[in-house]
Amino acid sequence: MKEYDLGKDGIARLVRHFSVPCVISMLVAALYNIVDQIFIGWSSAGASGNAATNIVYPFTVLALGLALLVGDGSAANFSLELGRKNTDQADKAVGNGLSLLMVLSAVLCSVGFAFKPRILRLFGATPAEAPCYGYAEQYFSIICAGLPFYMVGQGLNGTIRADGSPKYAMGCTLAGAIANIVLDPLFIFVFGMEVRGAAVATVIGQILTFLMSVAYLFRSKYFHLTRKSLRADRSAIGRIISIGMASLIVQLSIVVIIGVNNNLLARYGYQTLASTGVAFGPVIPIAVVGIVMKVFGIVVSVVIGISLGGQPIIGFNMGAGNTFRVKQTISLITRLILGIGTICFLVFELLPDVVISLFGNNNSPEYMEYARLCIRIFLGGIVLTCYIKSAAIVLQSLGKSFKSTLLALLRDVIVFVPVSVLLATASHSIITMLWAAVISDAVAFVVALVFVRREMRRLGSSFEFRRQHDSKRNQYVHLNLFRKSATFSV
Repeated sequence: MKEYDLGKDGIARLVRHFSVPCVISMLVAALYNIVDQIFIGWSSAGASGNAATNIVYPFTVLALGLALLVGDGSAANFSLELGRKNTDQADKAVGNGLSLLMVLSAVLCSVGFAFKPRILRLFGATPAEAPCYGYAEQYFSIICAGLPFYMVGQGLNGTIRADGSPKYAMGCTLAGAIANIVLDPLFIFVFGMEVRGAAVATVIGQILTFLMSVAYLFRSKYFHLTRKSLRADRSAIGRIISIGMASLIVQLSIVVIIGVNNNLLARYGYQTLASTGVAFGPVIPIAVVGIVMKVFGIVVSVVIGISLGGQPIIGFNMGAGNTFRVKQTISLITRLILGIGTICFLVFELLPDVVISLFGNNNSPEYMEYARLCIRIFLGGIVLTCYIKSAAIVLQSLGKSFKSTLLALLRDVIVFVPVSVLLATASHSIITMLWAAVISDAVAFVVALVFVRREMRRLGSSFEFRRQHDSKRNQYVHLNLFRKSATFSV
């Protein structure tokens, strides 16, 4: 705040300052999800290995959702109590959050091992596809064993940021991601562990993040953990869950999307023939869609990072009543994300093989055919998606939380899931169902456009009202000064 004046400095300079760290943090999180698939794609496991990781992925998203439920709720509650100068309650918010994280992670880990076959089948695993199913079992078992480290590490991240150490919080995540990237090729290729090696590298990265996060608890700035703060308190846990529920809902929507998608691909993959006359089967589409979803996640991470960078600028100027700067910020962010979306669209439509080649080159003709179709169709509305994701954050920044949540769920769940099911069951084709993404993009884009334009018009109206009000007030002041001056002259 000493270096940057949110009410006066150039909008472009401010957006750059706040967006770059957000983009880096989002990309680090996205890399965690994609790096395993890149290295597995180049190993002998190939498409079967990548399909296996995509089958396990929803379970890890569920774990992340529970971690964010507690972590975000605990961090927000800690900040509120700290602002009220209730230090005991602030300590209790962090302590109860940590205790709840440990309990939930232990429960989810136990459930994972107890119901492993059912969970794998729930997310699209087919025992008939022996290699893929075997890889999924291996990957799941190791990832499940590391869940306590993963959930506690991710859950504490928000608390560390709220305690005034955002760089340390980013460093915890970054350290885990770098460790995963470095260790993946070592375990996969050097030690010949293939899919198991990718899982081991991921868990080691999670343990590193966990250790760094726990170490911070002993050097915290504004909270202090004691036995009293760690002891379960119903009211504290209730506040944590109520505040963090939105974060869980967002992650659960991803679980639903991937779970439904994987099952449709597994069911109709045998019924859809490639141009070679061979059925795609379940492994190829699940592997390809998993990869494309991760690529999609990279683009969305950049867009969300830029949009989040605009939040403090929009919020500050809304509070200050400077609606003109709010509109300037929204306009600049929109131009940036539309430019990114356009570049990505051209790459996906013109150079799909370049994207596919990142995940291995030993692929069958059927794999390459479906991958090209998936990239060109499924990501065909990427420009619209970029606008939708950014609009949701802009609406949140303007205090329109209901519209923001509705817009996020509209694209990803409300439209996409039923349309995917409808197209797949009507056509019995895993190619036709890809158009569900474009349809949901188009519907959500129209709604986003309407929502944002209404808010922009309101901002314009409030700006005009304030300008007229200031003008009338100035006229009144000048008139009084004139009268006083005239009285003094007489």
